[in-house]
Order: sequence, then structure tokens, then C-alpha cells
Amino acid sequence: MNKEISALRESYTLSTLSRAELTDDPMDQFRKWFDNARNAEILEPNAMTLATVNKEHQPSSRVVLLKEIESDGIVFYTNYNSQKAQDISNNPRVCLTFLWKEIQRQVRIEGIATKIPEEQSLKYFQSRPKGSQIGAWVSQQSSIIASRELLEAKKAELELQYKDADSLPLPPFWGGYKITATAYEFWQGRRSRLHDRFRYHKADSSSVAVWQIDRLSS
Repeated sequence: MNKEISALRESYTLSTLSRAELTDDPMDQFRKWFDNARNAEILEPNAMTLATVNKEHQPSSRVVLLKEIESDGIVFYTNYNSQKAQDISNNPRVCLTFLWKEIQRQVRIEGIATKIPEEQSLKYFQSRPKGSQIGAWVSQQSSIIASRELLEAKKAELELQYKDADSLPLPPFWGGYKITATAYEFWQGRRSRLHDRFRYHKADSSSVAVWQIDRLSS
């Protein structure tokens, strides 16, 4: 018998989270949890929901893939003409959410998105499978197209053009963004919806990041 939607719920019992377990640096804590998610063999643990706001103040969200973790931020790649990129151009404040339901954890990161250097984008782009490189050239992301056949025709054209090449040049409209965090939230599911939540935020505006950690009500 199918349950009513209102009756769908899970009791989270796998783990707990205390202040004593948290590292002082939120990026270290994120790396620790990300490694846990990878070791749990979760499908695409680097999948994250990216939320942006356009110039009409309309929020949008979509799932993208984390590709690099740096000491001061995390990186994803996209078409610079896409809707998400247009939103970021207007308002660089974004929010990321990682949901690892298999280990009953969630991470939210608020921050500022900036384009990364072109040479960094090129290095990553040419490390991708050749088919993915062609796909980036073919796709005019977020634009209206008449049919899929147009995409397939352009793909075939590029496959022929670059059949003897190991890699393609970097499209001028494609590259990465780094999200420099201003706040992190770590969420561990618990019984009876009394979850463990901790938020990191900068305690001052100095150039040296000093993070304050607060427990939040679930």
C-alpha cells in the first residue's frame, strides 16, 4: 500500500554531531565530511545545489558538480552565457547545498562567486573526456533551441573537425567559478527531528578568517 505523502518520513539514527567534534576551520570540516561521503560510495558526492538570484530578485536553483576544493573556496565549471552565470554577474552572492542522505548529512555554504583564471579553466577543460569538451562547445546553455537534431549535427561537425586532435581549445564562453565562503552550516540528522546543526561565520572583518561556531536549533 502506498503511503500518503504526509506520512513519508525517516528517523535519522546513524550519527550525532557535537561542538567538540568540529574543527576550527570550516574548510577542514568540509573536507572531512566530503571524504566521509566519498568513502560511503555515494553516487556523485560532489553534486551540489547552486542557488542564485536574478536582477528581478527571482531565485533559481540547479544541481552542479564540485570539481576542486581550494584552501579558500570551492570551484565548479559552467557556460558563462548560462542563466546561472547571468545571475552571478548581476549578484555574485550564492548558496550551495550538499545533501548526502545515505549518511544523513547536509552542508550549506553561503559565499561570493568569482571567475577563476582562464589558465585554470583551460587545464581542467582539457582534462575532461573529449566528448565532454565537444559537448561544451555544442551547448548554448539555457538558450532556446528548435530541436535536438541541431545539437547532434553540431556535435558531428566538431567530431569531424577535431578527429585527429587529443583535445579542443577552451571555449571563450566557458570556465570556472570559485565560491569564497562567508558562512557554513553542518547538519547531522537525529531522532525525532531534533537534528544537530552548527553554523560557522566570520567573527570580524579582518583579512585573517576568524570563525565563530554556533549551535542552531533544528
